[in-house]
Amino acid sequence: RGWGLLGTGTGTGSCSCPCLRWRHQPPLLLWAARQSIGTQAGGLRAEKPGDNSKDVSVQRALNEETLVSAAQKVKEAGRDFTYFIVVLVGIGVTGGLFYVIFKELFSSSSPNKIYGDALEKCRSHPEVIGVFGDSIKGYGEATRRGRRQRVSHIEYVKDGLKHMRLKFYIEGTESGKQGTVHVEVKENLETGRFEVRYIFVDVETYPRRTIIIEDNR
Repeated sequence: RGWGLLGTGTGTGSCSCPCLRWRHQPPLLLWAARQSIGTQAGGLRAEKPGDNSKDVSVQRALNEETLVSAAQKVKEAGRDFTYFIVVLVGIGVTGGLFYVIFKELFSSSSPNKIYGDALEKCRSHPEVIGVFGDSIKGYGEATRRGRRQRVSHIEYVKDGLKHMRLKFYIEGTESGKQGTVHVEVKENLETGRFEVRYIFVDVETYPRRTIIIEDNR
């Protein structure tokens, strides 16, 4: 305590061993040296916690990035599933519309199909052409807006068979001539189709009469 190594030297004479000389050190210098060594050691010890904090921060950032990526994937999966449901609903609605259109236009049990067939038979009948002229057109009941588009019809069951009656109007190039067409069809159990029972035209203008287009009763 209070002593310091001053230096080394070579002894005189036959002794070749190094010689050490000690010198008494002031207490102030010793204290400063100890403080310097302690500060350096403390700095070295302080580096370790900093390194650990940096590793923890990096790990936390990686974890947060993983969570964000997982949440993004879940969000995208939910959006894709929603699009899939919308597409399925659209396909279902489109298929339903096509079914309704097909049934209304091509099914033998559709009022529009029965109306179209009856109108064609009226147009090609010689007696109808003689009364109403050429370019015969048909139309239904008048609506509230004055449009004559709706074909009046009723459906009923008789003797276990489905029946349908229709009524519409015709007119041609003969001015003032108007007729009312009555149609009745009956279901055929063997074919499942509707067959004509009768089609006739009531001439509403003078001279009044009835033109029978088809009668299968």
